Amino acid sequence: MNIILLGPPGAGKGTQASRLVDKHGMVQLSTGDMLRAAVQSGSPVGLRAKTVMEAGELVSDEIVSGIIGEKLDTLDADTGVIFDGYPRTAAQVESLDQLLSERGRTLDHVIELEVDEPQLIERIVGRYTCAKCGTGYHDSFKRPKVAGVCDVCGSTEFKRRPDDNADTVRTRMEEYRKKTAPILPIYDARGLVKRIDGMADIDVVGAEIDAVMDS
Repeated sequence: MNIILLGPPGAGKGTQASRLVDKHGMVQLSTGDMLRAAVQSGSPVGLRAKTVMEAGELVSDEIVSGIIGEKLDTLDADTGVIFDGYPRTAAQVESLDQLLSERGRTLDHVIELEVDEPQLIERIVGRYTCAKCGTGYHDSFKRPKVAGVCDVCGSTEFKRRPDDNADTVRTRMEEYRKKTAPILPIYDARGLVKRIDGMADIDVVGAEIDAVMDS
C-alpha cells in the first residue's frame, strides 16, 4: 500500500503517520528528513543536494526524485510507503508516477486530514508542555490534575512554543493551501483523494484511515 498523507500543521498528520508505521509496518518518507540523511550519507544524489543547499538554492525536483528513488530501492517490494511533503507540484506528481511505475508500485490513496481553521487555532494556541519531562497539556482539553503541577514528574515549570500563535497558524494554513492546490485536483480527477475530519478524536481519525486502507 502506497499513500500520500496530507494535512496542515496541527492536523495530526505526524501522529497518524507514526500509527501507520507501527500498525502496518509502513515506511514514512519525509522529504526534509530524507534530504538531510542523503547529505550525511554522502551518496551521489546527496552530494548534489549538499552543493545546492550550501549555495542557498532550492533543491530541484530531479534531486528530490533521485533521493526518493534511492530510498525506494532499499525497501522490500511489499513494504508500504507513506509520502510526506511530496509531491507538491504537478511536475513532482509526474515524477512520482514514474518512480512508482519503474518499481512496480502504484499509488493507492491520497488521504487529506481536513481541519476547521478556528478550531485548529484553538488547538495549537492552547497547547503547552512540561519543561522538565515534555508531557503535553492544553488550556482547554488537557489540564494538569493539580493546577500548575505536571501529572507525570511533578514539575511546576511549563513552556509554550513561540510559534504556537494565531498569526503563525494562519500563515501555515495559507502555505499549506498553496502547496496542495497544484496536486489535489490531479489526484481528485483520478478518484484517489479521500478526505477525513482531522479535528475528530485521534482514534476515530485512525479508524477512518484504516477503513480507507481496507477499501
